[in-house]
Amino acid sequence: MFGLGTPEIIGILVLLLLLFGAKRLPELARGLGQGIREFRKSVKEISQDATDSESGSDRRSGPSTKSPG
Repeated sequence: MFGLGTPEIIGILVLLLLLFGAKRLPELARGLGQGIREFRKSVKEISQDATDSESGSDRRSGPSTKSPG
């Protein structure tokens, strides 16, 4: 995981605890989790829309339904 071992991760967590405090850290983690969840939801919707539009364009490439007049 990016060359980070257990001691480095513990050091980063201690540094975060010192910078933000014990009360603020859970709020930051919650906000980060919500942001990641929203990002994944958006990516899923975009990929689904792209798949739907690709399959929709296949249907449109068939015979035209326009009237000749």
